[in-house]
Amino acid sequence: MITTDQKNIAQWAMDFALKNGCQAARVSIITANNNSFEYRNTQLDKLHQSSENKLYIELFTDGRYGSFSTNRIEKNELESFIKEGITSTKYLAEDTFRRLPDSSRYYKPDGKDLDLYDSSFDTINTDKKLEIAKQAVEEIYQSDKRIISISSAYDDGVGAEYMIASNGFEVETIDSAFNLTVEVALKTDGEARAESYWYDSSIYWNDLIKKGIGAKALERALQKIGQQKIKSGKYAMLLDNTTSSRLLSPMISAMYGSALQQKNSFLLDELGQKIASEKLTIIDTPHLQKAFGARWFDGEGVATSQRTIIDKGVLNTYFIDTYNGLKMDVEPTIASPSIISTALGEKNFDSLLQSMQKGIWVTGFNGGNSNSTTGDFSFGVEGFYIENGVATTPISEMNITGDLLSLWANLIEVGNDSRNTSSRRLPSLLFNDVNFSGL
Repeated sequence: MITTDQKNIAQWAMDFALKNGCQAARVSIITANNNSFEYRNTQLDKLHQSSENKLYIELFTDGRYGSFSTNRIEKNELESFIKEGITSTKYLAEDTFRRLPDSSRYYKPDGKDLDLYDSSFDTINTDKKLEIAKQAVEEIYQSDKRIISISSAYDDGVGAEYMIASNGFEVETIDSAFNLTVEVALKTDGEARAESYWYDSSIYWNDLIKKGIGAKALERALQKIGQQKIKSGKYAMLLDNTTSSRLLSPMISAMYGSALQQKNSFLLDELGQKIASEKLTIIDTPHLQKAFGARWFDGEGVATSQRTIIDKGVLNTYFIDTYNGLKMDVEPTIASPSIISTALGEKNFDSLLQSMQKGIWVTGFNGGNSNSTTGDFSFGVEGFYIENGVATTPISEMNITGDLLSLWANLIEVGNDSRNTSSRRLPSLLFNDVNFSGL
């Protein structure tokens, strides 16, 4: 939690900057506490606990902009820190587009709560946390002679921020998170090991799934035994809900004002145009309670709102912050999305899988990249070859290639099975005619 003394320090720092040559300033006090534990087989392998207490200040002076941070937040030390920051900022090149947002766009607190903080966080003792990490290993330890190693990782954290800006913005936030992950490696007849993982994440301790994570990780690893390449060609491709965001992320990145302003986006001048199959509707829903990514405002303090990013394949909006909006002489929207979800289809994963006559179910990505200017991509993948709705052959060391606009134009089905363990709530997705390179 942010204390009254810390808030007073932030307000003092802002006033001090204004009195010493700044025309505008924005100050944040950020605190955080984090714990992490890792078991390797049955032994506690790592234990880490940390705390953070930081002041972050943004200075707008004589048409120039500088940002600085420090964990030494006593007034007597901050005086010289801020003065030196102002002096350094004045040496930078002039950039008149660096400004605080128009105050009319700021979020104005109204007492509503997104329920992002588990108030029991400090009451959960270390023994309980160690026990769930240990139990996650023990539920599969020595259950299969092919197991080489099992590791489980538990981590949690609570973070708070107080932000104030010189043109009238002031807000305080706090949130928590709990995570449990298990990784399993298996010995196989070949040189390659079969490896996989499973995890769960939640904002509240009681909502975290604490059992069955190890069993799921082992199940996924066992499915990979006997991986091989298959013949190159065009196949239907099914992304399950653990991998769907990998191919959406480059699309979202191309919508950012920074990429558009630098003309480094394959979605430049595509606003209002069809960029994907009509099956794809992407929505930003920032005000979901107890949800990762939920927020009332973006990093500038601008109020968030629900917006349709892609409507039945048509691009509806870009993510343009104040700075890039001024540089491009367009109205800013929001600096970044909060919670990305899709309009769901009618089929679950099993139904989508059974609908495939010949295709590949992609369960993981192994490297690769995409070109932000052209949309061309090449990604390494692993998964399973599907025949008549059945996974018959585990595959690896294959690539998918193409361009993102053509790929998303070939989206033919959207599932209804999105997970809620991150800010990207995407379901399984089925594509047609994807280029796979193998044998």
